[in-house]
Amino acid sequence: MDATTIRSLTDDRDLTRLAAAVRDLGESATIDLIAELPATEAAVVFRLLPKHESVDVFDRLDRGTRSDLIAALGTEELTAIFADLDPEDQSRLVDELPAGVATKLLSAVSRSDLDAVMAIAGYDRNSIARRMSPTAVVAWDTDTVAEVAARIRDTDVDLADVRLIPVLAPDRTLLGTLDPLELLRCPPDAPIAEVMDPIEEITHTSDDQETAARAALTGGITVLPVCDSEDRLVGIVPIDDAARIIAEADEADFALSGGTQPLYRRYLPTPITHLARSRIVWLLVLAVSAVLTVHVLEIFESTLAEVVALALFIPLLTGIGGNTGSQAATTVTRALAMDEVGLRDWFRVAGKEFSTGLLLGLLLAIPAFAIASPLYGLKIGAIIALTLIVNCPVAAFVGGSIPIVAKACRVDPAVVSTPFISTFCDASGLLVYFTIAISIMGL
Repeated sequence: MDATTIRSLTDDRDLTRLAAAVRDLGESATIDLIAELPATEAAVVFRLLPKHESVDVFDRLDRGTRSDLIAALGTEELTAIFADLDPEDQSRLVDELPAGVATKLLSAVSRSDLDAVMAIAGYDRNSIARRMSPTAVVAWDTDTVAEVAARIRDTDVDLADVRLIPVLAPDRTLLGTLDPLELLRCPPDAPIAEVMDPIEEITHTSDDQETAARAALTGGITVLPVCDSEDRLVGIVPIDDAARIIAEADEADFALSGGTQPLYRRYLPTPITHLARSRIVWLLVLAVSAVLTVHVLEIFESTLAEVVALALFIPLLTGIGGNTGSQAATTVTRALAMDEVGLRDWFRVAGKEFSTGLLLGLLLAIPAFAIASPLYGLKIGAIIALTLIVNCPVAAFVGGSIPIVAKACRVDPAVVSTPFISTFCDASGLLVYFTIAISIMGL
Protein backbone atom coordinates (compact mmCIF):
# COMPACT_ATOMS: atom_id res chain seq x y z
CA MET A 1 0.00 0.00 0.00
CA ASP A 2 1.39 3.40 -1.00
CA ALA A 3 1.39 6.72 0.83
CA THR A 4 -1.51 8.07 -1.30
CA THR A 5 -3.82 5.23 -0.22
CA ILE A 6 -2.83 5.68 3.43
CA ARG A 7 -3.51 9.41 3.22
CA SER A 8 -6.93 8.67 1.77
CA LEU A 9 -7.77 6.29 4.62
CA THR A 10 -6.53 8.74 7.27
CA ASP A 11 -8.47 11.62 5.70
CA ASP A 12 -11.63 9.49 5.71
CA ARG A 13 -10.93 8.47 9.33
CA ASP A 14 -11.42 4.88 8.20
CA LEU A 15 -9.33 3.46 11.05
CA THR A 16 -10.64 -0.11 10.64
CA ARG A 17 -9.39 -0.44 7.07
CA LEU A 18 -6.28 1.57 7.91
CA ALA A 19 -5.38 -0.75 10.81
CA ALA A 20 -5.84 -3.80 8.59
CA ALA A 21 -3.68 -2.22 5.89
CA VAL A 22 -0.91 -1.36 8.35
CA ARG A 23 -0.91 -4.89 9.78
CA ASP A 24 -0.39 -6.33 6.29
CA LEU A 25 2.71 -4.19 5.70
CA GLY A 26 6.11 -5.62 6.53
CA GLU A 27 8.47 -3.78 8.86
CA SER A 28 10.60 -2.33 6.05
CA ALA A 29 7.54 -1.16 4.10
CA THR A 30 6.13 0.45 7.26
CA ILE A 31 9.40 2.34 7.81
CA ASP A 32 9.36 3.61 4.22
CA LEU A 33 5.72 4.64 4.56
CA ILE A 34 6.21 6.58 7.80
CA ALA A 35 9.21 8.36 6.29
CA GLU A 36 7.08 9.49 3.32
CA LEU A 37 3.99 10.65 5.25
CA PRO A 38 3.56 14.04 6.95
CA ALA A 39 4.15 13.88 10.72
CA THR A 40 0.49 13.87 11.75
CA GLU A 41 -0.44 11.07 9.34
CA ALA A 42 2.74 9.15 10.22
CA ALA A 43 1.73 9.34 13.88
CA VAL A 44 -1.68 7.81 13.06
CA VAL A 45 -0.01 4.91 11.26
CA PHE A 46 2.51 4.45 14.07
CA ARG A 47 -0.24 4.28 16.73
CA LEU A 48 -1.85 1.37 14.86
CA LEU A 49 1.28 -0.80 15.01
CA PRO A 50 1.47 -3.62 17.58
CA LYS A 51 3.63 -2.59 20.55
CA HIS A 52 6.48 -5.02 19.88
CA GLU A 53 6.63 -3.93 16.26
CA SER A 54 6.37 -0.21 17.00
CA VAL A 55 9.57 -0.23 19.08
CA ASP A 56 11.54 -1.97 16.31
CA VAL A 57 10.14 0.39 13.67
CA PHE A 58 10.91 3.45 15.79
CA ASP A 59 14.50 2.33 16.38
CA ARG A 60 15.08 1.91 12.63
CA LEU A 61 13.66 5.28 11.56
CA ASP A 62 16.15 7.90 10.45
CA ARG A 63 16.99 10.82 12.72
CA GLY A 64 14.77 13.41 11.04
CA THR A 65 11.70 11.16 10.83
CA ARG A 66 12.03 10.20 14.51
CA SER A 67 12.15 13.86 15.50
CA ASP A 68 9.01 14.68 13.47
CA LEU A 69 7.18 11.64 14.85
CA ILE A 70 7.98 12.47 18.48
CA ALA A 71 6.67 15.99 17.98
CA ALA A 72 3.35 14.51 16.76
CA LEU A 73 2.92 11.82 19.46
CA GLY A 74 1.34 12.18 22.90
CA THR A 75 3.04 11.91 26.29
CA GLU A 76 1.80 8.41 27.11
CA GLU A 77 2.95 7.06 23.75
CA LEU A 78 6.39 8.62 24.19
CA THR A 79 6.74 7.08 27.64
CA ALA A 80 5.91 3.60 26.34
CA ILE A 81 8.32 3.83 23.40
CA PHE A 82 11.17 5.31 25.41
CA ALA A 83 10.89 2.72 28.20
CA ASP A 84 11.32 -0.13 25.70
CA LEU A 85 14.52 1.28 24.20
CA ASP A 86 17.98 0.37 25.49
CA PRO A 87 19.68 3.13 27.54
CA GLU A 88 22.23 3.60 24.76
CA ASP A 89 19.44 4.14 22.22
CA GLN A 90 17.63 6.42 24.68
CA SER A 91 20.71 8.61 25.13
CA ARG A 92 21.42 8.71 21.40
CA LEU A 93 17.81 9.67 20.72
CA VAL A 94 17.97 12.58 23.16
CA ASP A 95 21.24 13.70 21.53
CA GLU A 96 19.76 13.73 18.04
CA LEU A 97 16.56 15.64 18.79
CA PRO A 98 16.04 19.41 18.66
CA ALA A 99 16.03 20.93 22.14
CA GLY A 100 12.26 21.51 22.22
CA VAL A 101 11.43 17.97 21.15
CA ALA A 102 14.02 16.50 23.55
CA THR A 103 12.47 18.45 26.44
CA LYS A 104 9.03 17.06 25.58
CA LEU A 105 10.44 13.54 25.48
CA LEU A 106 12.36 13.76 28.77
CA SER A 107 9.36 15.23 30.55
CA ALA A 108 7.51 12.00 29.77
CA VAL A 109 10.25 9.70 31.11
CA SER A 110 10.32 8.04 34.52
CA ARG A 111 13.08 8.91 37.00
CA SER A 112 14.74 5.49 36.70
CA ASP A 113 14.93 5.68 32.89
CA LEU A 114 16.16 9.25 33.07
CA ASP A 115 19.01 8.26 35.43
CA ALA A 116 20.20 5.60 32.96
CA VAL A 117 20.12 8.08 30.09
CA MET A 118 22.03 10.73 32.01
CA ALA A 119 24.65 8.17 33.10
CA ILE A 120 25.54 7.59 29.46
CA ALA A 121 25.07 11.24 28.51
CA GLY A 122 27.74 12.23 31.04
CA TYR A 123 30.48 10.94 28.72
CA ASP A 124 32.04 12.88 25.85
CA ARG A 125 29.72 13.10 22.86
CA ASN A 126 32.11 11.27 20.51
CA SER A 127 33.26 8.62 23.00
CA ILE A 128 32.33 4.97 22.67
CA ALA A 129 30.65 5.22 26.09
CA ARG A 130 27.84 7.22 24.48
CA ARG A 131 26.94 4.17 22.40
CA MET A 132 27.17 1.46 25.06
CA SER A 133 24.47 -0.37 26.95
CA PRO A 134 25.09 -0.63 30.72
CA THR A 135 23.20 -3.94 30.81
CA ALA A 136 25.23 -7.11 30.32
CA VAL A 137 25.32 -10.73 31.45
CA VAL A 138 28.65 -11.22 33.18
CA ALA A 139 30.68 -14.12 34.57
CA TRP A 140 33.10 -14.02 37.48
CA ASP A 141 36.49 -15.67 37.36
CA THR A 142 35.48 -17.85 40.34
CA ASP A 143 32.36 -19.22 38.58
CA THR A 144 31.96 -22.61 37.01
CA VAL A 145 30.43 -23.28 33.60
CA ALA A 146 27.21 -24.52 35.27
CA GLU A 147 26.85 -21.31 37.31
CA VAL A 148 27.22 -19.11 34.23
CA ALA A 149 24.77 -21.23 32.26
CA ALA A 150 22.23 -20.88 35.09
CA ARG A 151 22.76 -17.10 35.10
CA ILE A 152 22.07 -16.96 31.37
CA ARG A 153 18.85 -18.95 31.81
CA ASP A 154 17.65 -16.69 34.62
CA THR A 155 18.41 -13.36 32.94
CA ASP A 156 15.73 -11.01 31.67
CA VAL A 157 17.96 -9.93 28.78
CA ASP A 158 16.92 -11.15 25.34
CA LEU A 159 19.04 -14.27 24.77
CA ALA A 160 19.64 -13.17 21.18
CA ASP A 161 21.64 -10.28 22.67
CA VAL A 162 23.85 -12.55 24.80
CA ARG A 163 26.56 -12.99 22.18
CA LEU A 164 29.65 -12.60 24.32
CA ILE A 165 29.99 -12.75 28.10
CA PRO A 166 32.61 -10.60 29.86
CA VAL A 167 34.57 -12.38 32.60
CA LEU A 168 35.34 -10.18 35.61
CA ALA A 169 37.50 -10.21 38.73
CA PRO A 170 35.74 -9.44 42.06
CA ASP A 171 36.48 -5.71 41.58
CA ARG A 172 34.87 -5.85 38.06
CA THR A 173 38.22 -5.70 36.27
CA LEU A 174 37.81 -7.23 32.81
CA LEU A 175 39.85 -10.43 32.50
CA GLY A 176 38.47 -12.10 29.41
CA THR A 177 35.37 -13.12 27.46
CA LEU A 178 33.23 -16.21 26.87
CA ASP A 179 31.33 -17.36 23.82
CA PRO A 180 27.95 -18.66 25.14
CA LEU A 181 27.88 -21.40 22.51
CA GLU A 182 31.33 -22.60 23.53
CA LEU A 183 30.01 -23.16 27.07
CA LEU A 184 28.00 -26.08 25.67
CA ARG A 185 31.27 -27.86 24.86
CA CYS A 186 32.68 -27.43 28.37
CA PRO A 187 32.11 -29.71 31.41
CA PRO A 188 29.62 -28.14 33.86
CA ASP A 189 32.19 -28.11 36.68
CA ALA A 190 34.97 -26.52 34.59
CA PRO A 191 36.28 -23.25 36.11
CA ILE A 192 35.49 -20.21 33.98
CA ALA A 193 39.05 -18.91 34.46
CA GLU A 194 40.30 -21.94 32.50
CA VAL A 195 37.86 -21.81 29.57
CA MET A 196 37.63 -18.04 28.97
CA ASP A 197 39.48 -16.21 26.20
CA PRO A 198 41.92 -13.73 27.80
CA ILE A 199 41.32 -10.12 26.83
CA GLU A 200 43.97 -8.82 24.43
CA GLU A 201 43.09 -5.14 24.13
CA ILE A 202 40.74 -3.12 26.33
CA THR A 203 38.41 -0.44 25.01
CA HIS A 204 37.90 2.45 27.43
CA THR A 205 34.95 4.78 27.82
CA SER A 206 37.00 7.74 26.60
CA ASP A 207 38.01 6.06 23.31
CA ASP A 208 36.69 7.59 20.10
CA GLN A 209 33.59 5.69 19.05
CA GLU A 210 34.49 5.43 15.35
CA THR A 211 38.00 4.16 16.12
CA ALA A 212 36.68 1.63 18.62
CA ALA A 213 33.93 0.47 16.27
CA ARG A 214 36.35 -0.07 13.38
CA ALA A 215 38.69 -2.02 15.67
CA ALA A 216 35.76 -4.21 16.76
CA LEU A 217 34.75 -4.99 13.19
CA THR A 218 38.34 -5.64 12.18
CA GLY A 219 38.81 -8.00 15.14
CA GLY A 220 35.68 -9.95 14.23
CA ILE A 221 34.15 -9.81 17.74
CA THR A 222 30.39 -9.90 18.36
CA VAL A 223 30.30 -7.64 21.43
CA LEU A 224 32.73 -4.90 22.48
CA PRO A 225 33.21 -4.63 26.27
CA VAL A 226 33.84 -1.05 27.44
CA CYS A 227 35.84 -0.32 30.61
CA ASP A 228 36.69 2.71 32.72
CA SER A 229 40.22 4.03 33.22
CA GLU A 230 40.92 1.27 35.77
CA ASP A 231 39.85 -1.51 33.35
CA ARG A 232 36.57 -2.17 35.19
CA LEU A 233 33.62 -3.14 33.01
CA VAL A 234 31.10 -0.35 32.48
CA GLY A 235 29.02 -1.61 29.55
CA ILE A 236 28.99 -3.28 26.16
CA VAL A 237 28.54 -2.29 22.51
CA PRO A 238 27.02 -5.01 20.26
CA ILE A 239 28.61 -5.41 16.86
CA ASP A 240 25.48 -4.22 15.02
CA ASP A 241 25.73 -0.93 16.94
CA ALA A 242 29.40 -0.73 15.97
CA ALA A 243 28.42 -1.19 12.33
CA ARG A 244 25.85 1.59 12.73
CA ILE A 245 28.53 3.93 14.15
CA ILE A 246 30.73 3.33 11.11
CA ALA A 247 27.82 3.78 8.69
CA GLU A 248 26.93 7.12 10.31
CA ALA A 249 30.57 8.25 10.24
CA ASP A 250 30.94 7.25 6.59
CA GLU A 251 27.73 9.09 5.70
CA ALA A 252 28.99 12.23 7.42
CA ASP A 253 32.44 11.98 5.81
CA PHE A 254 30.94 11.43 2.36
CA ALA A 255 28.66 14.45 2.73
CA LEU A 256 31.36 16.73 4.15
CA SER A 257 33.84 15.74 1.46
CA GLY A 258 31.27 16.91 -1.09
CA GLY A 259 30.80 20.27 0.61
CA THR A 260 27.47 19.60 2.30
CA GLN A 261 26.12 18.53 5.67
CA PRO A 262 24.81 14.98 6.25
CA LEU A 263 21.01 14.74 6.01
CA TYR A 264 20.45 11.95 8.58
CA ARG A 265 17.10 11.31 6.89
CA ARG A 266 15.76 9.79 3.68
CA TYR A 267 16.32 11.89 0.57
CA LEU A 268 12.90 11.98 -1.14
CA PRO A 269 10.79 13.01 1.88
CA THR A 270 13.33 15.69 2.88
CA PRO A 271 11.99 19.24 2.29
CA ILE A 272 13.94 21.38 -0.17
CA THR A 273 14.48 23.95 2.60
CA HIS A 274 16.36 21.31 4.60
CA LEU A 275 18.42 20.35 1.54
CA ALA A 276 19.30 23.99 0.89
CA ARG A 277 20.22 24.57 4.55
CA SER A 278 22.58 21.58 4.48
CA ARG A 279 24.47 23.03 1.51
CA ILE A 280 24.43 26.81 1.79
CA VAL A 281 27.15 27.16 4.46
CA TRP A 282 29.81 25.38 2.43
CA LEU A 283 28.76 27.20 -0.75
CA LEU A 284 29.27 30.52 1.02
CA VAL A 285 32.68 29.40 2.28
CA LEU A 286 33.69 28.26 -1.20
CA ALA A 287 32.41 31.49 -2.75
CA VAL A 288 34.64 33.48 -0.44
CA SER A 289 37.63 31.23 -1.11
CA ALA A 290 37.02 31.53 -4.87
CA VAL A 291 37.84 35.24 -4.57
CA LEU A 292 41.47 34.10 -4.45
CA THR A 293 41.13 32.68 -7.95
CA VAL A 294 39.52 35.88 -9.19
CA HIS A 295 42.36 37.90 -7.67
CA VAL A 296 44.97 35.81 -9.49
CA LEU A 297 43.19 36.41 -12.80
CA GLU A 298 43.08 40.12 -12.06
CA ILE A 299 46.85 40.20 -11.45
CA PHE A 300 47.54 38.60 -14.84
CA GLU A 301 44.86 40.53 -16.73
CA SER A 302 47.40 42.24 -18.96
CA THR A 303 48.98 38.89 -19.85
CA LEU A 304 45.60 37.54 -20.92
CA ALA A 305 44.95 40.66 -22.99
CA GLU A 306 48.17 40.15 -24.96
CA VAL A 307 47.74 36.40 -25.54
CA VAL A 308 44.02 35.63 -25.66
CA ALA A 309 44.71 31.95 -26.42
CA LEU A 310 45.93 31.48 -22.85
CA ALA A 311 42.39 32.03 -21.57
CA LEU A 312 41.11 29.08 -23.60
CA PHE A 313 43.07 26.59 -21.50
CA ILE A 314 42.20 27.94 -18.04
CA PRO A 315 39.18 25.60 -17.51
CA LEU A 316 41.26 22.59 -18.62
CA LEU A 317 44.22 23.32 -16.36
CA THR A 318 42.25 24.35 -13.28
CA GLY A 319 39.94 21.36 -13.69
CA ILE A 320 42.84 18.90 -13.90
CA GLY A 321 44.65 20.52 -10.96
CA GLY A 322 41.54 20.59 -8.78
CA ASN A 323 40.62 17.00 -9.58
CA THR A 324 44.18 15.83 -8.93
CA GLY A 325 44.11 17.45 -5.49
CA SER A 326 40.65 16.08 -4.72
CA GLN A 327 41.69 12.55 -5.72
CA ALA A 328 44.71 12.74 -3.43
CA ALA A 329 42.62 14.13 -0.55
CA THR A 330 39.98 11.42 -0.91
CA THR A 331 42.59 8.65 -0.96
CA VAL A 332 44.47 9.97 2.08
CA THR A 333 41.26 10.70 4.05
CA ARG A 334 40.19 7.10 3.56
CA ALA A 335 43.63 5.83 4.59
CA LEU A 336 43.41 7.95 7.77
CA ALA A 337 39.94 6.61 8.56
CA MET A 338 41.15 3.03 8.14
CA ASP A 339 44.25 3.70 10.29
CA GLU A 340 46.48 2.80 7.35
CA VAL A 341 48.45 6.02 7.84
CA GLY A 342 48.96 8.40 10.76
CA LEU A 343 50.47 11.78 11.53
CA ARG A 344 53.95 10.29 11.63
CA ASP A 345 53.54 9.17 8.00
CA TRP A 346 53.12 12.70 6.60
CA PHE A 347 56.54 12.81 4.91
CA ARG A 348 55.97 9.45 3.20
CA VAL A 349 52.42 10.38 2.15
CA ALA A 350 53.50 13.78 0.81
CA GLY A 351 56.36 12.21 -1.14
CA LYS A 352 54.15 9.47 -2.52
CA GLU A 353 51.46 11.91 -3.64
CA PHE A 354 54.02 14.31 -5.14
CA SER A 355 55.57 11.46 -7.14
CA THR A 356 52.15 10.24 -8.24
CA GLY A 357 51.22 13.77 -9.32
CA LEU A 358 54.48 14.13 -11.25
CA LEU A 359 53.82 10.89 -13.13
CA LEU A 360 50.26 12.02 -13.90
CA GLY A 361 51.57 15.39 -15.10
CA LEU A 362 54.03 13.73 -17.48
CA LEU A 363 51.37 11.38 -18.83
CA LEU A 364 48.95 14.26 -19.42
CA ALA A 365 51.59 16.64 -20.82
CA ILE A 366 52.41 14.46 -23.82
CA PRO A 367 48.92 14.41 -25.42
CA ALA A 368 48.31 18.04 -24.35
CA PHE A 369 51.46 19.20 -26.19
CA ALA A 370 50.59 17.09 -29.22
CA ILE A 371 47.09 18.59 -29.47
CA ALA A 372 47.80 22.23 -28.55
CA SER A 373 50.98 22.77 -30.62
CA PRO A 374 49.51 22.30 -34.13
CA LEU A 375 46.50 24.49 -33.26
CA TYR A 376 48.07 27.33 -31.26
CA GLY A 377 51.82 27.07 -31.82
CA LEU A 378 54.74 25.42 -30.10
CA LYS A 379 55.02 28.02 -27.35
CA ILE A 380 51.41 27.56 -26.23
CA GLY A 381 51.84 23.77 -26.40
CA ALA A 382 54.98 24.00 -24.26
CA ILE A 383 53.25 26.27 -21.73
CA ILE A 384 50.34 23.81 -21.36
CA ALA A 385 52.66 20.79 -21.04
CA LEU A 386 54.97 22.41 -18.48
CA THR A 387 52.02 23.69 -16.45
CA LEU A 388 50.63 20.16 -16.19
CA ILE A 389 54.03 18.78 -15.20
CA VAL A 390 54.37 21.37 -12.41
CA ASN A 391 50.73 21.72 -11.37
CA CYS A 392 49.79 18.05 -10.96
CA PRO A 393 52.46 17.19 -8.36
CA VAL A 394 51.77 20.44 -6.47
CA ALA A 395 48.03 19.72 -6.42
CA ALA A 396 48.56 16.11 -5.33
CA PHE A 397 51.00 17.24 -2.62
CA VAL A 398 48.51 19.80 -1.26
CA GLY A 399 45.54 17.43 -1.53
CA GLY A 400 47.40 14.64 0.25
CA SER A 401 48.81 16.87 2.97
CA ILE A 402 45.71 18.83 4.02
CA PRO A 403 43.82 15.85 5.56
CA ILE A 404 46.87 14.97 7.69
CA VAL A 405 47.32 18.59 8.74
CA ALA A 406 43.60 18.73 9.59
CA LYS A 407 43.88 15.65 11.77
CA ALA A 408 46.94 17.11 13.50
CA CYS A 409 44.82 20.19 14.30
CA ARG A 410 42.06 17.89 15.66
CA VAL A 411 39.75 18.73 12.77
CA ASP A 412 37.86 16.00 10.93
CA PRO A 413 39.78 15.54 7.62
CA ALA A 414 36.46 15.14 5.81
CA VAL A 415 35.46 18.66 6.86
CA VAL A 416 38.30 19.98 4.71
CA SER A 417 36.13 19.09 1.75
CA THR A 418 37.30 18.33 -1.74
CA PRO A 419 35.57 21.46 -3.15
CA PHE A 420 37.75 23.58 -0.84
CA ILE A 421 40.90 21.75 -1.94
CA SER A 422 39.79 22.10 -5.56
CA THR A 423 39.38 25.87 -5.13
CA PHE A 424 42.83 26.15 -3.52
CA CYS A 425 44.40 24.14 -6.33
CA ASP A 426 42.68 26.34 -8.92
CA ALA A 427 44.42 29.43 -7.55
CA SER A 428 47.84 27.79 -7.26
CA GLY A 429 47.45 26.29 -10.74
CA LEU A 430 46.74 29.70 -12.26
CA LEU A 431 49.84 31.14 -10.60
CA VAL A 432 51.97 28.36 -12.10
CA TYR A 433 50.29 28.73 -15.50
CA PHE A 434 50.82 32.47 -15.88
CA THR A 435 54.32 32.38 -14.42
CA ILE A 436 55.39 29.80 -17.02
CA ALA A 437 53.59 31.71 -19.79
CA ILE A 438 55.38 34.98 -18.91
CA SER A 439 58.75 33.19 -18.84
CA ILE A 440 58.34 31.43 -22.19
CA MET A 441 56.65 34.23 -24.12
CA GLY A 442 58.71 37.04 -22.58
CA LEU A 443 55.67 39.10 -21.63
